[in-house]
Amino acid sequence: TQVGDVHPDVASVAGALTPSPGGVGPLTIAMLLSNTVRAAEMRRGA
Repeated sequence: TQVGDVHPDVASVAGALTPSPGGVGPLTIAMLLSNTVRAAEMRRGA
C-alpha cells in the first residue's frame, strides 16, 4: 500500500490535498515540458 506524506489532520486548513499515487506528478511534468519549449523558443528568437 502506498501512503502519502500528509497527516489527515491538516485537511481542514490545507488549501488542497492530492491523492497518492497520482497527485500532481502529471501536471508537474506537463509544466516542465511547457517551460522547456518556451525557453527554447525564446532562445531561438521566436
